[in-house]
Amino acid sequence: MARPNLFHDTREHILATGEALVQSRGFTAAGLTELLNAANVPKGSFYHYFKSKEDYGVALLIRYFDQYDAAMGEKLTAPGRPARERLLSYFEGWVENACAPETHGGCLVVKLAGEVCDLSEPMRETLTGGMAHIVARLAEVVEQGQADGSISCPTSPQAFADALYAMWLGAALRAKVERCPDSLNAAMEDTRARLTFLQ
Repeated sequence: MARPNLFHDTREHILATGEALVQSRGFTAAGLTELLNAANVPKGSFYHYFKSKEDYGVALLIRYFDQYDAAMGEKLTAPGRPARERLLSYFEGWVENACAPETHGGCLVVKLAGEVCDLSEPMRETLTGGMAHIVARLAEVVEQGQADGSISCPTSPQAFADALYAMWLGAALRAKVERCPDSLNAAMEDTRARLTFLQ
């Protein structure tokens, strides 16, 4: 019988515990001692997996983007559905996630973007790369919409996807500040109008 990968399991446990803390408290406020107590691991275990708290933050973001990409793929690659419907389903997921109390507002990118960009260049670069990948995936769906006739894009697919993502990030940040989903609902209406207009 194969032995479990303890490195992966413990590392994943620390990351999962930390994500919940960071979502509720923020990266700076979530202290290392609090994280270790919540994860029930000794300090030496943390430094076995991560060189520093900054290194931990980078790993936290990479993990988040990997999981997000998998979930995003389920929405955007649903077979048999026009690209327009897949895009709308993806953005509807933003509203649902932001309104779920157990997710603390849902998006780790929204939570950390303003907080860590001036504090950590490696974390800023990880955020930049992750967001660029999301926009690229959205642009692919816009291109598919051009091909299946459900979307007629007046700009390049990349520019259109970038504008949509920027709008949704802003709406999510405002929803977090106001503790109200109105800005996300407005973004949904605007997205529907844009895609309807483009047909």
